[in-house]
Amino acid sequence: MVHGRLCRVAHLDADDYKFLDDPEPLLVELRRSKMGVDLFTFLQRLPDTSVKYPYPTEMDNLAVLPITTFDHWWTEQIGFKARNKAKQAQKKGVTVREVPFDETLVNGVWKIYNESPVRQGRRFPHYGKSFEDVGKMSATFLDSSVFIGAFDGEKLVGFVKLTMDDARGQAGIMHIVSLLEYRDKAPTNALIVQAVRSCAERGIRHLVYSKFAYGKKQRSSLSDFKERNGFQRIDIPRYYVPLTGWGSVAFGLRLHRPLVERVPESIGMRLREARAAWYRRKFQLGTESL
Repeated sequence: MVHGRLCRVAHLDADDYKFLDDPEPLLVELRRSKMGVDLFTFLQRLPDTSVKYPYPTEMDNLAVLPITTFDHWWTEQIGFKARNKAKQAQKKGVTVREVPFDETLVNGVWKIYNESPVRQGRRFPHYGKSFEDVGKMSATFLDSSVFIGAFDGEKLVGFVKLTMDDARGQAGIMHIVSLLEYRDKAPTNALIVQAVRSCAERGIRHLVYSKFAYGKKQRSSLSDFKERNGFQRIDIPRYYVPLTGWGSVAFGLRLHRPLVERVPESIGMRLREARAAWYRRKFQLGTESL
């Protein structure tokens, strides 16, 4: 995957889920290619968090749940509030189970995606996608993915897609979404419970829920949700390999970083609040919460 205009940066498809143990063969091919890539970036595989490759490095972060057994997570790692939420989901009739990837699942996911144009105060990128597009997007990495559904009766009210790395040592939550209509029944909490159980049963030792902090935004309702469920911030090396002279200059000038990271957090917070308020008025939405 390649993005950027001023500085063209390439990364693995599913960058946070698939990893390179030996990046050199790929770097050789990228230098030979005509893709016009200036920088190649890749993330190091857990659990090693020390720098191990001789390339320019910046520290990235992940929200990671170390897993030994399900019972240990349930009794020692999960927070009191998250545990009660999970119990509440069960009491209110929400059931969770691993499900096959088929047309029934895609139809349920499509309905969830098209419930609301805004989630967490931002435009939801999958809103308005066709059934066919949702099917193609969801069908990626099927050989290393597990789908879990949350149900009210037979109705899919939430789902999570877990994607494992090639060594089957860690799994990432590629997507987890529930119907806002059902948030009082806490289906997302129930999905996390089954995600941990599914990982423990497969001997997967690390469950990754994307990043813990995004740029200068160190805390949010989402990071609080992750923390209550036992996820912790782990800083891990991200490598940037210049493939052209301009790539070296651009990396030194930090042109590979998004512009939003140059905005002071105090201003960024006010801009996010204004954006969320504008979307609430435009789409006549209520306040969202996990």
